[in-house]
Amino acid sequence: MSLAPRASWKGFLKISELAFPVGLYAGATTSSRVSFHILNRKTGHRVRRQYFDEETEEPVESEQQVKGYETGDDQYIILEPDEIAETVPESDKTIRIEAFIPCDGIDTVYFDRPYYLAPSGTVAADSFAVIREGMRRKKVAALARAVLFRRVRTLLMRPEGPGLVANTLNFDYEVRPASEVFDDLPDIDIEGEMLDLAKYIINTKSGEFDPRAFDDRYDQALAELVRAKMEGREIKLPKPPKETKVVNLLDALKKSAEAGGKAPKKARAGTRKKSAPAQRRKAG
Repeated sequence: MSLAPRASWKGFLKISELAFPVGLYAGATTSSRVSFHILNRKTGHRVRRQYFDEETEEPVESEQQVKGYETGDDQYIILEPDEIAETVPESDKTIRIEAFIPCDGIDTVYFDRPYYLAPSGTVAADSFAVIREGMRRKKVAALARAVLFRRVRTLLMRPEGPGLVANTLNFDYEVRPASEVFDDLPDIDIEGEMLDLAKYIINTKSGEFDPRAFDDRYDQALAELVRAKMEGREIKLPKPPKETKVVNLLDALKKSAEAGGKAPKKARAGTRKKSAPAQRRKAG
């Protein structure tokens, strides 16, 4: 029998004058991944990490380790643990809903960590259900603020079944503007046969997102390697994929289309029109 999941945070969900207890549960975990310890090859014993003074090369015990902010070459401001603790905002254990927005109103690049939000206790179930169902009927998500795990966080909450899915959001200063990468890309117009072939390939590969169809092949390979060594079996190494050389874009598209089924009739001659590079936008 599996144990009920434990909430990683408990507090209140508040909207206007209404507040009720809720629990926040981790929506993703890496606990099932294959993990390793660092060992001494000679003795087989585990090793531990040790910090050393960069100048004296002497080991520094944990009680002598402090955080420092670099102000220049080898110049640091020392921050004592109690000084840092005093600047961290105190949590009042409340998630405050500040606004409702369309469910697709936030670029996914701002998504950080996923959580599930559920009511704590039967008393809160009715209030929680009213807010959740109202959001579902209006097709909106809730933007909220809270102090979570000693940090002020913004959350995006969306209805999911009988509960809410909550994503902590990256702050704007943490997200790199797309213009830093895309502004130097040339603006290329694709027309004719190449575009028709691309559309055809996309149609033959259309489907729906099913997370069960995507395996962590690296983790599976590590698990199989561990099992083989435990059982004394020969380790069968996977064959490396064959290298493919693309000589001509149009030919490559045709081969891809043929691999997906009957290729479409030859369209008009493809043209590739290259316009001026995209205008650079200022990173904001």
